[in-house]
Amino acid sequence: MTYAHQTTRSLRAALMVAVGVVSTLPHVVSSPAWAEEKTMSRTITVSASGRVSAEPDRVRLQAGLTTEADTARKALTDNNRVMRELIQELEREGIAEQDVQTSNFNVSPRYSRPERGGTARINGYQVSNQVSVTVREIDRAGDILDTLVRLGANQMSGMSFEVSDADELKDRAREKAMKAARRRADLLARAAGAEVGDVIGIAEDAPMHSPRPVAMRRAAMAESSVPIAAGSQELVARVTVTWKLK
Repeated sequence: MTYAHQTTRSLRAALMVAVGVVSTLPHVVSSPAWAEEKTMSRTITVSASGRVSAEPDRVRLQAGLTTEADTARKALTDNNRVMRELIQELEREGIAEQDVQTSNFNVSPRYSRPERGGTARINGYQVSNQVSVTVREIDRAGDILDTLVRLGANQMSGMSFEVSDADELKDRAREKAMKAARRRADLLARAAGAEVGDVIGIAEDAPMHSPRPVAMRRAAMAESSVPIAAGSQELVARVTVTWKLK
């Protein structure tokens, strides 16, 4: 057999194998198992919120004292003396030691106002000491504010109302959010001619709460005390849930 005949037979055999492989591809593509793997499951994703309102039962006050003197030592000594008296008086008023916490302390130079063309010079020092005071009886918040001012506090940087059982209330808001999400998912699924199946994913958005301007409650205090309106707080939970559809 010549070399040309052998080459021709080899080419014919290779061609027959290639045709056989190609002829089997339609069977693979149309296989039920392959089609099942390519089938996408139907899902529904819904976001919903739950809200719970509560009256705050404690208040956090931010108060402090700023003193000035020609020297840093004198300014610091004066500040320490007044702050020590202030903290001792708060303890006598029934404020626990753990409810008084230093939130900021600063020592800085004081500069003179320069004349035209001149430079500012240090002519003294300023010491600032701020504390955070937690008052667990809102009705006493006005009296505590009066005490702070009377003893020399000359900085009142703010107050915030808090709910002591916020974690439990937030759980109630989460439950409401989940129920609302399921109710909305059922409604949408019925409208589409389907049913809600198993949960396949739950995500909760960042927590938040906000004071509400309605239903303000004025604390019962003496007329000479600072009037405090506690209001109410709304704790909100927001969830995003994904279900299978049947």
